[in-house]
Amino acid sequence: MNEPEEADDHIESVGPTELYDPVLRTEFKRALVWLGTALAIGVAAYLAQPILLIIGGIVVGSMLDGGTRLLGRVMPAPRGIRLAIVVLAATAFILWTVFRMGSELSAQASSLQEVMLVQMEAAGDYARSLGFAFKPQDLMGFADQAFSSLGPVTAAVTSFVGAVAGLSMMLVLAIFFAAEPRLYEHGLAWMLPMAEREHFYGTMEKIGWTLRRLMAGRLIGMAVEGIGTWVLLFAGGVPMAALLGILTGLLAFLPNIGAIISGALIILVGFSTSTETGLYALVVYLIVQGIDGYVIVPMVAKRAVDLAPALVLGAQILFGTLFGLLGLALADPIVAMLKVFLERRSSRAKQRAAERRAAIRKRKQREAVKAELAADSTGSLPAT
Repeated sequence: MNEPEEADDHIESVGPTELYDPVLRTEFKRALVWLGTALAIGVAAYLAQPILLIIGGIVVGSMLDGGTRLLGRVMPAPRGIRLAIVVLAATAFILWTVFRMGSELSAQASSLQEVMLVQMEAAGDYARSLGFAFKPQDLMGFADQAFSSLGPVTAAVTSFVGAVAGLSMMLVLAIFFAAEPRLYEHGLAWMLPMAEREHFYGTMEKIGWTLRRLMAGRLIGMAVEGIGTWVLLFAGGVPMAALLGILTGLLAFLPNIGAIISGALIILVGFSTSTETGLYALVVYLIVQGIDGYVIVPMVAKRAVDLAPALVLGAQILFGTLFGLLGLALADPIVAMLKVFLERRSSRAKQRAAERRAAIRKRKQREAVKAELAADSTGSLPAT
């Protein structure tokens, strides 16, 4: 005889592959978030050069936009005409500088290289006389290591072809951004929920205003440092005054680091002539940097962004190591944009927290009023 089968008390439960389980759906969404974050970081690292070129286009576009807005105060013309005037004026100035002073600057550049080698050898001899085992080759090796550690992007932009191609793409992007900034702003806002768009527009307006002020201060500082260095060095009889002035103006785009490099070049060239000329070059460097650091920066850039010098220098070291020369040049604008974004986000969070506290207080007040009304209505009932 067949024995009767025992009753199966097993109850089927939800398995790990059932996506309608709310716990599983929550964990799956969390896993997707972490996976997407990791992929985004990997893509950003792989596409560092084009991303930095786009950011550079935005920065240069803010400079063109600032010039267009400034020209609009004195010239009531359509935006396209004002932008064309700004672009043509900047292009004409660059071409004039290249063709007018190209031969002179190239000759001074070769002389500057020879002066630096001679001065480094003299510094090595002086260091050895003091007992230090120092050789000029050590300094050159250190410089090579420093440039080789500037990240993978440096290899693409240090060559002449790469530099020209990168600058060309950056300028084209800048012209497009400056021509129709609202078009790209609305395109980014279209990908956001409707409730987030007003905050996004406010953040973009604040970022644009900050970049315009920051770049205006940077351009003024570059002009003051370049022209001031050129004129003062030429008046003091320092060799290669034109080249040193242009290099100082260009390096002024890099706060902190640019001033150190330009100062070292000015002092080396000054002492290559005589001790008096070297001391004069040192005084010129201190005067020019003092005017830029204590007059121009506080008046223009610091009021707009108020970035701590240590923060800017740390960002330059980090971005220069990770992304090369482009990262070094764009560290300051990137930090400024991140600062504006975080400030706006913090302000919005505070506003929402205040609104929630106000809503909780109102709800408690309504509940208290209802409780009082209920107590009054209960106490007014006739006794039975």
